[in-house]
Amino acid sequence: MAEAAATETGEQTFVVVLNDELQYSIWRADADVPAGWRAEGTSGTKEECLAHIDRVWTDMRPLSLRQRMDAS
Repeated sequence: MAEAAATETGEQTFVVVLNDELQYSIWRADADVPAGWRAEGTSGTKEECLAHIDRVWTDMRPLSLRQRMDAS
């Protein structure tokens, strides 16, 4: 079993994950990323990861919806 990833302060480490619809979430760094999601490249505490998502995920609509709306 993998040892839990933690920061220097002992907090759990998370990674930011992204799906094909460009929707964001966080996942524990010591667990396999679930099918349909990929690591986005950001890791840190839960708060750090959520703050990153707040900065970069400015359009909450799924990619397929944005594409349909842009086409019309």
